[in-house]
Amino acid sequence: MSSLGSRGNAGDAAAAANDAQSRPGQIGATRLQVMEDIEDAGIGWIWASDAEGRLTYITEAAAGSVGKQPEELVGKKVVELFETDPDNPDQGTQRPFSFQLKAHTKLNGLTVRYALGKSRHDVKQTWWTLTAHPKFDANGNFVGYRGYAEDVSVEYERKLIDSRLAEFDSLTGLANRHYMNKRLDSILASYRQAERACALMMLDLDKFKQVNDTLGHAAGDSVLVQASERIKSIIGNRGEVGRLGGDEFQIILPDIDDRGTLGEIAEKIIAIVSQPYPLEDDKRALIGTSVGIAIAPYDGLEREELAKASDLSLYAAKNGGRGQFRFYASDLKDEEQERQALLDDLREALANGELELHYQPVVDAVDNTVVCMEALMRWQHEERGFVSPAQFIPVAEESDLINQMGEWALRQACKDASEWPSTVKVAVNVSPVQFATRNFPEVVANVLAHSGFEPGRLELELTETIFLGDSEATDETFKTLKGLGVRLALDDFGTGYSSLSYLRSAPFDKIKVDRSFVDSCTEQEQNSAKIIAAIVGLSNALSMETTVEGVEAFDQLKVVRDKGAKLIQGWLYSKALTQEVILERIESGSFKIEPEGPDKYRSERRSVFRKIGIIHDDHHYTATMRDLSTRGSRIEGLVGVPVGTPLVLDLGGGQLVVCEVKRSQDATIAVEFESPLVSDGAGGLCTRHRVSPYALAAAGMPLTSIPEGRYPHEAISGKPTSKPQFMEIQVGGKGLG
Repeated sequence: MSSLGSRGNAGDAAAAANDAQSRPGQIGATRLQVMEDIEDAGIGWIWASDAEGRLTYITEAAAGSVGKQPEELVGKKVVELFETDPDNPDQGTQRPFSFQLKAHTKLNGLTVRYALGKSRHDVKQTWWTLTAHPKFDANGNFVGYRGYAEDVSVEYERKLIDSRLAEFDSLTGLANRHYMNKRLDSILASYRQAERACALMMLDLDKFKQVNDTLGHAAGDSVLVQASERIKSIIGNRGEVGRLGGDEFQIILPDIDDRGTLGEIAEKIIAIVSQPYPLEDDKRALIGTSVGIAIAPYDGLEREELAKASDLSLYAAKNGGRGQFRFYASDLKDEEQERQALLDDLREALANGELELHYQPVVDAVDNTVVCMEALMRWQHEERGFVSPAQFIPVAEESDLINQMGEWALRQACKDASEWPSTVKVAVNVSPVQFATRNFPEVVANVLAHSGFEPGRLELELTETIFLGDSEATDETFKTLKGLGVRLALDDFGTGYSSLSYLRSAPFDKIKVDRSFVDSCTEQEQNSAKIIAAIVGLSNALSMETTVEGVEAFDQLKVVRDKGAKLIQGWLYSKALTQEVILERIESGSFKIEPEGPDKYRSERRSVFRKIGIIHDDHHYTATMRDLSTRGSRIEGLVGVPVGTPLVLDLGGGQLVVCEVKRSQDATIAVEFESPLVSDGAGGLCTRHRVSPYALAAAGMPLTSIPEGRYPHEAISGKPTSKPQFMEIQVGGKGLG
């Protein structure tokens, strides 16, 4: 028994030894089988690389997921096959993929995109997560990565969609307020360290509410989409465009502080956005836009400061008459409060009889006889002074006040014109808001009945925006007005979205050629003179009259006469006159007006009365600017300045202009600028560039946005060390502009 037991134990031991010797092979085979099963099941893919970062192994399933065979990928560098997503916020703080591979760091669930032969803009993308450990040999030398991968395309695409919904506008595809705020914060922070500039534009769509109210929200959505596409096409790769909500848009323009360039961009946006928008059922919408511009670091260093500055400049542009741009200035007020205050004052002015009508003559081009007078509303406020109609009419149009003002203007114009010769008509501008009111024809009828004014002498001037509303209601209003016997004129014709269909369907008696064509009609490179001729020819063919407005010089008069214009309006004949002056001229029998004015039109000349600083050597003088153009200025207040003296004009707000004295007599000098000024969007001129707050900070001043006041010359250069070469004198006079 014992011997048998011993033999049995010995046999078991031998068998166990044999099993032990064969187990590593079985375990290895099992490991390979498990790995193959995992790969076949799609649970995970194995990959490996060498010390040079080339792929040495990848499973067949992994290669197949990107449409390749393993041998097509093996040997290629991992950084050529995959890239991280630069737009993924979760990876914003991670090192670049190539850096991590070169640093031989552990990869832990890193999301990458398959990049070989694909563009990041392709619709179908493949996303993997890579997890791997660096492998080193016995001597500590890096020999490559060993790891596994997993296809996360579905999950990652869903994440991208969710992220896009959180940061992009679903209607237009533009970045939303959240993204733009984050982006602007990031740019301003990095640019402050690098001492770089960044411009911010704010714009909204003028009359967009009218589109929604009259054509419906579907039409409004279509306009928003089309407007966003137009803005994006203008900006291109110069910046980023976002929709903040409603009809508000924001544009970030890195590394642009040239106000000439920014003004050109703004003007192009205004022109393109204001073109008509085609809609369903052959309808179209007409809107406009206004643009506010602020520039970091000049107008603000932080996002909140810069955004507020661009907001205020936008409101100033809208308050200036819409369809304009404005640069930020530190004296701009809170526009919302200002508009409400203006509206309150306007209501009071209407109630107290403070509004007036002045009348600008329209003359016959042949014998200079006055044939019509256009009524223009005027408001002289005891504190605000003269308030431009371009400023208060848009405010009135946003309330019911425009209808009251419009009715008052009709009554007053008919009353005044009743005292003129019967051959002279009166033209009254009608707001699109007023025209869209259902009882407008009734108001006109009542005015005619109470005044006894002859209907054929009343001319209603309308703009193309009246066609924005209900076409059937518009046609019915036209029919009723023509039934009353009044005349209809289409104002501002040719401003960019004129349509011959208006002239075919609407019973106009007159077309008024927009003054923008007259401004440039004497310039050889422009086609304005040809356009004027075409419009005159068109109106003649349709048996309509044509008035060419805005004629201010004899060279313009010759052009418009040569092109066939029969009726002319402009400062060359007369500015708007009061009723008192008109009656005096009628009584004297001189109701013909002979043209009187400059031989040539000069658009750039401006009369001003403005205190400025003049820097010469280490002295800062104070003087008065009288005339200003893009190229030079006339200045009073300094005596003894020789011709040829180089000066620097301090226009305030960090604006310095290098110039040279060209003429000098007594206390008056004329200077020529080294670089021309550009439009400030408000009818004035400004420098392209300003003193950088970074330069002021380098000179020892705190880093802050530029104040409106004059350049702090003494703060930088210290006290003067030389004697002043010129003598300052006080100059009297009243402001001219």
